[in-house]
Amino acid sequence: MDSELFEKAPIPKAYFALTMPVVLSMLVTLVYNMMDTYFVAHTGDTNMVAGVSLTAPMFTVMIALGDIFGLGGASVVSRLFGRKRYDDGRRLSVFCFWGAIATGLVIVALGLVFRDQMLTLLGATADTWTHASAFYTLIIIGSPFIIVSMTPTNLLRTEGHAVPSMIGSVIGTGVNMVLNPLFIQGLGWGAAGSAGATVIANICTDAYFVWFLLKHSRNLSIDPRLMFGDATAPAPGATSTTGFLRRPDITALEVRNILAIGIPSAVTNLTQSVGIVMVNLFLLPYGTDAVAAMGIALKVVMIAVLVFVGFAFGAQPLIGYNYGARAMARLHGIMRFAYAFLCSFALVMTVVLSVFDRQLMRFFIQDEKVVALGAGMLRVQLLSLVCVAIVMVTTCTFQSTGKALGAFVLSISRQGVILAVTLAVGSRLFGYDGVIAAQAVADLVTALMAVVLFVVMLPELRSGSGDGKARQSVSAA
Repeated sequence: MDSELFEKAPIPKAYFALTMPVVLSMLVTLVYNMMDTYFVAHTGDTNMVAGVSLTAPMFTVMIALGDIFGLGGASVVSRLFGRKRYDDGRRLSVFCFWGAIATGLVIVALGLVFRDQMLTLLGATADTWTHASAFYTLIIIGSPFIIVSMTPTNLLRTEGHAVPSMIGSVIGTGVNMVLNPLFIQGLGWGAAGSAGATVIANICTDAYFVWFLLKHSRNLSIDPRLMFGDATAPAPGATSTTGFLRRPDITALEVRNILAIGIPSAVTNLTQSVGIVMVNLFLLPYGTDAVAAMGIALKVVMIAVLVFVGFAFGAQPLIGYNYGARAMARLHGIMRFAYAFLCSFALVMTVVLSVFDRQLMRFFIQDEKVVALGAGMLRVQLLSLVCVAIVMVTTCTFQSTGKALGAFVLSISRQGVILAVTLAVGSRLFGYDGVIAAQAVADLVTALMAVVLFVVMLPELRSGSGDGKARQSVSAA
């Protein structure tokens, strides 16, 4: 483990060493998502496009489930590593890996048993049923591989292995981009080909991560024996004269600590889809052009948001490690740098995307009416990018430091509860303009909430002082 990176390296160097691979991984995933849509749409079969679109949220659900063990586990493990409790971190990494697999198997069973009911719930009709069912079935069968891939990609960064984490994601994306046109068009498998390419890509990613964990990781493991108390097997770091050290079982408290952070992380992913659905419903009375324009505008904004996510959450191991070590002066510096950098970056993105608003809209659609509507929508959405940056960094900080309540409140606010309120109030008071501005207002309100929650829940980070006193309460962190 690269303790030097976490403890002594200059903050900008440590920050970018951990975040840049995550940002690049996000951008590669974004490219894949655009290409995947292109290959399905290029078939010219509108029913296939609709069928895949209707069932695609199941993939989002699996990513969210993977985040429970990936982000939740990374938060707890990084704090344990900061306290030099490497054996405990190793045990919990094993639990996260196998917990993700077990969750995937449950999804397979439930998803296949209730397939028809789920397809109906997702909106499949007689025209789209065949394609939707083909995509859904293969994605469900492959759910253990999809869910488990989210665990090592997050846990590896707790050891400073940000580049290998990125490589695993890039491998999966590359395989997916190669297999998609082959399966969909070359072999004529249609929707099933798209799902099959996704599953195989995740299998390749998992295989790489397992290999790396077995060969190159010192403090992470996938050995299931480490989850159970065992006085007969050697434990890493054993110091007794016999060379054996009894390992404790995984406790209910440890599991709760993982879930307390992981579940809000999953909710954050799910609310993104919910938020888009809510905006679309409020825009429907103003015509399909408005819905299409907002959909494209939000896709452009998502480019910036994904970069924010990479920079914010890529720093999670760095924040968690130093919080666990109670190195408050260094952590204060990390937080100050993270907020300053991401807010500055948000301002730059606001200007650049606003200047090229119409060109960006035309990249996706040529209808000038939709382009004009979308350009106006895009400019409004960009007004709150700085607020989004503040929310992202604060949410990551709460997750990294184990402040589950703060993470949960922010995760259900920006594109959940607060957005629902601003949409309802905005549409009633200002009509169309109120709906367009609802997300930006929700971002501002959530950012103000984030500042208040940060001050209340993490008072020790306001000044960076108190290291000595904090070190006396390590066990309470």
